[in-house]
Amino acid sequence: MCRVASLLALVVLMSRAADALDNGLALKPTMGWLHWERFMCNIDCDKDPNNCISERLYMQMADVMAKEGWKEAGYEYVCIDDCWPSHQRDAQGRLQADPRRFPGGIKKLADYVHSKGLKLGIYADVGKNTCAGYPGSLGYYETDAQTFADWDVDLLKFDGCYMDWTLLGEGYVNMSKALNKTGRSILYSCEWPLYEWPFQKPNYTAIREACNHWRNFADVYDSWSSIKSILDWTASHQDVIVPSAGPGGWNDPDMLVIGNFGLSHAQQESQMALWAIMAAPLLVSNDPRDICPRSKELLQNRHIIAISQDPLGKQGYRTAKVDNFELWERPLSESRLAIAVLNMLEIGGPRGFFIGAVPGWKICDPLCNVTQILPQYKEMGVQTPQTKMVVSVNPSGTALLTVTPLQKPYWENTAERRKHTIL
Repeated sequence: MCRVASLLALVVLMSRAADALDNGLALKPTMGWLHWERFMCNIDCDKDPNNCISERLYMQMADVMAKEGWKEAGYEYVCIDDCWPSHQRDAQGRLQADPRRFPGGIKKLADYVHSKGLKLGIYADVGKNTCAGYPGSLGYYETDAQTFADWDVDLLKFDGCYMDWTLLGEGYVNMSKALNKTGRSILYSCEWPLYEWPFQKPNYTAIREACNHWRNFADVYDSWSSIKSILDWTASHQDVIVPSAGPGGWNDPDMLVIGNFGLSHAQQESQMALWAIMAAPLLVSNDPRDICPRSKELLQNRHIIAISQDPLGKQGYRTAKVDNFELWERPLSESRLAIAVLNMLEIGGPRGFFIGAVPGWKICDPLCNVTQILPQYKEMGVQTPQTKMVVSVNPSGTALLTVTPLQKPYWENTAERRKHTIL
């Protein structure tokens, strides 16, 4: 068994995240729907009126989210990504929505989304252009922030294309200040570290002070290889990124692609489970107007969402690799632990994993109660440190469990905490 150093586990469990952006938002990981992975930059409303980037698409998404249990499950943001604006600013230098695809304008769309009890997100870029070539915000940070506030926008996804990387930090901080200056509560989603990692290790203390969540790695695709690459990157950089996460600011591994075309159901369960373990924003990019009922049930699973939204606000991390399994753990409130057992084999059938081999299983001393959430909900009953329990995990699938100690775990003992606390 290859284990991450125990020091990391102690640091993550004992330390507090750096000061977060003080705007009162994202106290738990953000939940909502974002258009990009599924709909991309489809602007051909003549040939594809039901799927093009237009006010109609977002109104329909708001309708289905309000009617079909998404809002009740916690998904509250309907988010526009790239390709919404006109190619020219107006006479006052303000961004404007494409008049053909958004004839009512963004303010009218925001009013509609709000009427459904949901919130509206929008997209802009720190540089001179967006990634798709529409006007960027460079030189217009205060103007664009005030425009979004005037439109009653609730979230800004701020991309990092067409920008000198040495100026990224200044640009992201300036937009953060501009948003706060408007007086409107606008959740700020950054891509600052994503564009800085190729050149240097980002300053996560500064990022957390400016942003509510931040992308670190490549765009997600509708494929298992993409999900694996994100998990691998996250695990290999977890000593840097995990300590920065907490209420008010989160690492964002990108969108959930559950309910699309590229993942088996076991792989969809893995993405959902690991995003919950990583305390990641749950921003779905699919078509909820036409989604497999099984995928919908997974995305709305209240037990998984409870892990995602746990009030302790600690990001989980990979604790071991053994026999083509990966073990990920997340400390939860009330001294509990979430465990994800990921079967990395993509051949054969289900394999058994002895749960007592999980590094965090010491939480079970002297007794604990175990609940399996995935692949099926099952109460596993009271267990001991000498458990013989084995969980069955499908190829590229995940067993997700929660463990509740029946007395406080050893690390909450004052003497043990004093002995092991490093920071």
